[in-house]
Amino acid sequence: MPRGIGRTSTTLERGIDVETETKIARRVEELDWTRIHRALDEQGYAKTPRILSGAECEELKGLFGEEGHFRSVVDMRRVRFGSGVYKYFDNPLPEAVQELRETFYPPLSEVANEWARKLGIEEEFPVTLEAFRRHCHEAGQTRPTPLILRYEEGDHNALHQDVYGEVGFPFQVLTVLSRREEDYTGGEFLLMTQRPRAQSIGEAITLEQGEILIFPNKHRPVEGKRGHYRVNVRHGVSPLRSGERYALGVIFHDAE
Repeated sequence: MPRGIGRTSTTLERGIDVETETKIARRVEELDWTRIHRALDEQGYAKTPRILSGAECEELKGLFGEEGHFRSVVDMRRVRFGSGVYKYFDNPLPEAVQELRETFYPPLSEVANEWARKLGIEEEFPVTLEAFRRHCHEAGQTRPTPLILRYEEGDHNALHQDVYGEVGFPFQVLTVLSRREEDYTGGEFLLMTQRPRAQSIGEAITLEQGEILIFPNKHRPVEGKRGHYRVNVRHGVSPLRSGERYALGVIFHDAE
């Protein structure tokens, strides 16, 4: 039976002590990447245990009001993307954001290359973020894309894809910096898979503060009777019922 909006995902269980002084990179490296890879293949997304501590989330959330960190601000209502506000970081990125970007990229590049082979795409993603960003810059994409989003009561984000030029990376990661059911209610992450010649499948995914969601930002392979085929994927956020929700999005390709 098709899985509809309203189903909530489960976390890939593995204990990570985020309250210690271990670097974020170490926490990411210690994730069960075999299970993450399997989850991405089977359900199109993966949710990790908590990676960021409450203090780290609060520190990142506090950056939203410090204008010197950002290159641009988008009012979603004005551009008809939904309602709420998001801000793109400028270089240099905050240390935690840079660390997340650099350490999630290598293992995800392996999955990205496998997906490309399944779809018959002649594209090979390099093993380091630095090398991939050089490719972006050669294509004229030089602006950083990690961002912080703020939603208030009634705000939402329409279903969309984050495409910023010809060069793109098929995955991005997201963490919610606010506490679900304490700082806000509602605001579930929505993932919509648009299957060819079939009805779309939607899922509502809840995130606890500091957990990481890995998801495709444009398309993914699905296995059929004659091999793998491509399906389009869009994502968004359901309306907040109350409170205020901050989220950090880490996109790996740069923008034009």
